[in-house]
Amino acid sequence: MQGLELRQLYSERNERVLFAGLSLSVQPGEVVQLAGANGSGKTSLLRIIAGLSTRYEGDILWRGQPLASVLPDFRQQTLYLGHGAGIKSQLSPLENLRWSCALRGEAVDDSQLLAALAKVGLQGFEQQPCYGLSAGQQRRVGLARLFCSTADLWLLDEPFTAIDQRGVAEIEQCIGDFADSGGSVLLTTHHVLKLPRPLRRIELGEG
Repeated sequence: MQGLELRQLYSERNERVLFAGLSLSVQPGEVVQLAGANGSGKTSLLRIIAGLSTRYEGDILWRGQPLASVLPDFRQQTLYLGHGAGIKSQLSPLENLRWSCALRGEAVDDSQLLAALAKVGLQGFEQQPCYGLSAGQQRRVGLARLFCSTADLWLLDEPFTAIDQRGVAEIEQCIGDFADSGGSVLLTTHHVLKLPRPLRRIELGEG
């Protein structure tokens, strides 16, 4: 089965070209890291793929079909984690995960959600409103979605920010396991990845 394919993408911001003629693919079972200096367009590219920005030219295909023609399926099969925590501060971590899964139509019971929160170090904080958590803990609530998602493609923008060494190792293992099961991962990170499998690195801003 084919995965994500980008053909000749062009984008600019504030009259500055971020990337031009960019083509790449992310196939099932593959982990691809976007690298490059700050401002090279890594976050912009993830936002374009996730459908959060239309400031580009070129073609995006999902499983061999133009993205526009399979958009509902693509959104259902994609998990995007951006720089922000992506949570509702009035809800607890457990309620946030319930809401996120329900929004995606994923049937996940509370035992799975509690296990996901434990994996990111939030055991004991499951019922506390998120506005009372630290910025790092709020980030962990969003990352817990990795451990209970049924998406086929993960788009991860600096997923290790504010995460301690043990949490980083858990997430790296999760990414590796996900790819081993046939999932696709496209991520940005300044962290030196120690995945239990090979990855492909794409440098933006070259040429």
